[in-house]
Amino acid sequence: MLLLAVDTATPAVTVALHDGTSVVAESRQVDARRHGELLLPAVDRVLAEAGLDLAAVTDLVVGVGPGPYTGLRVGLVTAATFGSVLGVPVHGLCTLDGLAYASGIEEPFVVATDARRKEVYWARYDDFRTRAGEPGVDRPADIADELSGLPVVGQGAVLYPDSFPLARDPEHQSAGALAALAAEKLAAGSEFLPPTPLYLRRPDAQVPKNYKVVTPK
Repeated sequence: MLLLAVDTATPAVTVALHDGTSVVAESRQVDARRHGELLLPAVDRVLAEAGLDLAAVTDLVVGVGPGPYTGLRVGLVTAATFGSVLGVPVHGLCTLDGLAYASGIEEPFVVATDARRKEVYWARYDDFRTRAGEPGVDRPADIADELSGLPVVGQGAVLYPDSFPLARDPEHQSAGALAALAAEKLAAGSEFLPPTPLYLRRPDAQVPKNYKVVTPK
């Protein structure tokens, strides 16, 4: 088994290789505006570090979000393309689950990432392997009372300390953690999410109201 994991649903452009036992190589660069520029060089870098070719990959793992529209699609399209070229399965995982797994927290906690518009994508967890409910998107102040007293993992806690005072590591996503979680799920025969985007809200770019379609005469 050789898993190639990618996630671009957050400001972290992260890639990792996992051999079913441990992470072989990993790259993470935090830059919310350069997902498209950074991802493919990161894939080349981890393959070179591991001394392997892309053809050795047996499974693709991709973070499906929630995340902003443009960055999220970079990872999903790249994973789908690699999967098609290599003829290997592409497994989707919730990006928040990767952050939760990386935390290693054994008690109830929350993962919150930046959703822009002064909002966060968030989900509650019973422990680092167990999500309690579906992810949501809200203003931090609107959920602060509901989540009071719980540790909060992710960039949301760093950006909104008044609402989430109990910040815990990690702040940013790790494809290594996502791959390790995927390896556990594959070994257990667990189901994955489809490799399609989990947006939770509509894209920022929308067709203006009263838009008129012009057709050639």
